[in-house]
Amino acid sequence: MAEGVIFNVADSIIGRLGSLAFQEIGLIWGVQDELQKLKEIVAGFQAVLLDAEQKQVNNEVKLWLQSVEDVVYEADDMLGEFNAEAKRRQMVLETNRVSNQVRLFFSSSNHLAIGLKMGHKIKHINKRLSAVASRRTFQLEVNREDTRFIIRERVTHSFVSKENIIGRDEDKRAIIQLLLDPIISTENVSTISIVGFGGLGKTALAQLIFNDEVVQNHFELKIWSCVSNVFELDILVKKILKVDKLDMDQLQNDLRKKIDGKKYLLVLDDVWNENREKWLSLKNLLMCGGKSSRILITTRSETVATISDTTKAYTLKGLNEEQSWSLFKKMTFKDGKEPENSTVKAVGKEVARKCQGVPLAIRTICGMLCTKHHESEWLNFKDKKLSKLSQEENDILPTLKLSYDVLPSHLKHCFAYCSLFPLGYEISVPRLIQLWVAQGFIKSSDENECLEDVAYEYYKELLRKSFFQDEEKDEFGLIRSCKMHDLMNELAILVSGIRSTVVDLNRENFHEKLHHVSFNFNVDLSYWKVPTSLLNANKIRTLLFHRQEYLIKEYFPRDEYRIKESLCNSFCTKIASNFKSLRMLSLKKFGITTLLECLRKMKQLRYLDLSDNPIERLPDWIVGLQNLETLDLSGCENLVELPKGIKKMINLRHFDLTGCIKLTRIPRGLGEMTGLRTLGRFALSKNNSVLRDSAGLGELGSLNELRGQLSVRNLRHGEDVMSESNGGAPLKEKQHLCSLGLFWIRGDNLNAVDEKDITMSMEILQPHSNLKQLSVRFYGGVRFASWFSSLINIVNLTLVKCMRCQHLPPLDHLPSLKFLQLSQLIQLEYISDNESSNSMSDEMMKISFFPSLEKLWVEDCPSLKGWWKAHTHNNASSSSKENLSFLLPSFPCLSSLTIRKCRNLNSMPLYPNVDRIHLDRTSSNVLPSLFVRGASDITHDVGVGVSSSASSPHLPKVTHMSLHEVKDLECIMSEGICNLTSLQSLSIGNSSKLASLPEELSNLTSLQLLSIGECPNLASLPEGICRLPCLNRLLIQYCPMLSERCKKETGEDWPKIAHIPSIEIDIS
Repeated sequence: MAEGVIFNVADSIIGRLGSLAFQEIGLIWGVQDELQKLKEIVAGFQAVLLDAEQKQVNNEVKLWLQSVEDVVYEADDMLGEFNAEAKRRQMVLETNRVSNQVRLFFSSSNHLAIGLKMGHKIKHINKRLSAVASRRTFQLEVNREDTRFIIRERVTHSFVSKENIIGRDEDKRAIIQLLLDPIISTENVSTISIVGFGGLGKTALAQLIFNDEVVQNHFELKIWSCVSNVFELDILVKKILKVDKLDMDQLQNDLRKKIDGKKYLLVLDDVWNENREKWLSLKNLLMCGGKSSRILITTRSETVATISDTTKAYTLKGLNEEQSWSLFKKMTFKDGKEPENSTVKAVGKEVARKCQGVPLAIRTICGMLCTKHHESEWLNFKDKKLSKLSQEENDILPTLKLSYDVLPSHLKHCFAYCSLFPLGYEISVPRLIQLWVAQGFIKSSDENECLEDVAYEYYKELLRKSFFQDEEKDEFGLIRSCKMHDLMNELAILVSGIRSTVVDLNRENFHEKLHHVSFNFNVDLSYWKVPTSLLNANKIRTLLFHRQEYLIKEYFPRDEYRIKESLCNSFCTKIASNFKSLRMLSLKKFGITTLLECLRKMKQLRYLDLSDNPIERLPDWIVGLQNLETLDLSGCENLVELPKGIKKMINLRHFDLTGCIKLTRIPRGLGEMTGLRTLGRFALSKNNSVLRDSAGLGELGSLNELRGQLSVRNLRHGEDVMSESNGGAPLKEKQHLCSLGLFWIRGDNLNAVDEKDITMSMEILQPHSNLKQLSVRFYGGVRFASWFSSLINIVNLTLVKCMRCQHLPPLDHLPSLKFLQLSQLIQLEYISDNESSNSMSDEMMKISFFPSLEKLWVEDCPSLKGWWKAHTHNNASSSSKENLSFLLPSFPCLSSLTIRKCRNLNSMPLYPNVDRIHLDRTSSNVLPSLFVRGASDITHDVGVGVSSSASSPHLPKVTHMSLHEVKDLECIMSEGICNLTSLQSLSIGNSSKLASLPEELSNLTSLQLLSIGECPNLASLPEGICRLPCLNRLLIQYCPMLSERCKKETGEDWPKIAHIPSIEIDIS
């Protein structure tokens, strides 16, 4: 039994039975009395459930609770079926008002039949509930007050912050010493293990060590891999390489090539494998590393350390009392200060002591105590909870379970459900929230409050209490994923009991009361057969497949694929026949081309994941799944058509069409689904013949709850767009939308379209000012819309293949813009129409010029000449040109600059803080003038092409530079690059004129990588290359003369480079 959750199920039943919708349908079908009786019986159970759960140490109480749970879940299933019938009635009423179908559906005989059917089921449930109630012979206290859930605004601490890791300085120093010790082993690659039981902070300590500056500088290559309990060679190598290749031979070649000869540090975190043969199979691939390479393992098992040929095992101990108290204070009290109240202090010290120096236990208990501000609350905790804290060093689960016991029942439900995620699994938080909602775990007293928003607050509370950790956010600050500590995973498994399980490949036996199932392996139906005991567990509500791999038709012979397709169909039939209570079904990556009709029986489905399947069309019957809230079709690249009646799916909130690249239109009526929060893709019809049956921009305008990302495809230029939008602004009110893509029809004929109408086709698409990311492609106007200046929160902006564009909107004052990409704007001559900074003072220009821009990408703009159209300037005169660059605006935050295929670009604003530069088929005039010989004698437009004082520093922070097919490359090499003392990586190529590299190359004292390619006349390397202290990798490709001189042992330049650890030369 999942501990503490049945109260929440009962509460959900009572809430639904009390709703107006259920009362109305009960009256129509003549079952209102039975529904009222059901509500009263369940309310009677709920009144004593909290007390019963506290007393289930008594076996009689425990057995009775199990009986209650069985029948309450059955009642919940029955009400789901009842609800589906009610929604079908509503759908038929709203969409077929005058049809024969309606007359039949609402006929008295039909009412009678449905009423009899549902009435029989409700009576059966009531009879069973009454029987269970009568079997209770023991006294239980009435308690309807569940633990109160308090919504909190933010997360107050993080596991990954080194400031929050206390008492590990000595451990850190000792292990770093082992990593750096050159005589610890005679082998090139040696293994060190950190050993300790769960919750001690082995991973956190390894993270501290991995990110230490000394360690980072000592090892040429650093790799982190979380292993957990799956120790299979192909999976491990994929994790280490961070690839998803299938061929093991290619994988092992790639791994050996990656580490060959390099001094590397590989962290294998959370290793459980005790099979020496499996370890040796991995070790054999890792032994080609350079001298003093290290593998650092974290594990709970001394056996793991032994079989892994550990040179030195470091046994991690718990924190001492002083360190435990320091961590406790930091996690519990404001600013980590000691409490003034002596009673609180005494209880706190006793709690810290009883946590046995285990940081995770301390943090978890602190998550429970940090909200208690009164002495009486601390004394109550001491009297009722403290005695339950485990005294056994290796058994911390009872301590952690205390924090679970005090959760409200709905949070218990949400946490217990997470037992479906395997150890170390990266949990998608948006998906987790949708799963919770689909299972009915989320409740709100406000019917206008979005359940996903409530679920997000649940998640934040569980995170704050340390049930989750390692939270990851995307570039816009939105939560993307999290993980569970191994011990929290064990706790979830413990409290979820027999109702939930993660399935491994060889498992055969399943409990008949199972509700939630996830598969931790790739289910290949050619080899894996569904166990009979699993099919007998006919109350299953969740089927999740975590490790499913793509089933791609082209990878298999035709006959073999047909067999796989047939097996998949058979599998779906078994699911539909046996698991009618399913709320969540994942069929992701199963190779489904056609959705079988048997699945239409699954009336209880709330969440159906069909993503990444080659499905071409959805059947019309799918609109009858009236309970469906999430339909995930993302990555269904072959999907060409949706059912005409899609608008009938009135409960659908997440309809993910992201990546459905062949979907060229949306059926009319989508705009009626005003509850939609996820859509991903909205395609306007290109075909005029089906426009009448297709949704236009006007329908998109009513979907104002959309969030996340949305791409609008097949936009037209001119009056058609304005008529489709009904004269409105379909995107302006979408305040929750984060990312927007606007894609016009490529190659749209604009000859007969007025320029004002073209611009207006963009004007009406004004998004909300909250938008974070915008991509515009194939827009055919000369100018962009005026609303760009209102995008005060835009972070990423991409303008691509706008072939007629001659004028960009003013972008330099957008306060949040961090990334700007301009690509294939073939008629654009200047970035800004302003005449330099004439429109404002020099000081204002410097302050507000692209204040946040970090990355700039300009590509394939052949007409682009400069940043500004004119080179006049308020304070510049012809006699002071040499000081002009000091008056120019500069990018204050720009760190990455890429310019490709812009041969006529002769000027740029200053970029003093850039650390990465990539120039390809571009003039060297975009570089600061000191890089180019004689640049001071050339007249340029305003920008860095203008000469500046010889004493001014240029690009002092550049660490990576790539120069390919850049005009005057030989001048750049001799004049400027050799002064870049921070440069770590230099790539030069595609230059037929470059005949030599300067001796001053030896000034690049930080250079680690030098790559030279396609320089056919480069004849030798300078002597100074011997004096580059950090150079550890040299690549030479398609330089025949140089390659010949650098041949190993025999080449004339070989002595200059023989000391470099990694050398790759293409001799061809």
